[in-house]
Amino acid sequence: MIKDLLRKLKEFTKECKRVLRVTRKPTKEEFKNIVKVSAIGILLIGLIGFIIQFMRQVFL
Repeated sequence: MIKDLLRKLKEFTKECKRVLRVTRKPTKEEFKNIVKVSAIGILLIGLIGFIIQFMRQVFL
């Protein structure tokens, strides 16, 4: 059981190292696009929640 846990931990750290080697810092343009898309998503989710809450108050 402990050997299995150690093996899984070793595999996990190996995968983490592999992912960190592949990743890179985004360019300014990529970062701006990520921020824009995230902001639009947050606003849409907030708007949907507001509309649902508004409808509940109006109709119930």
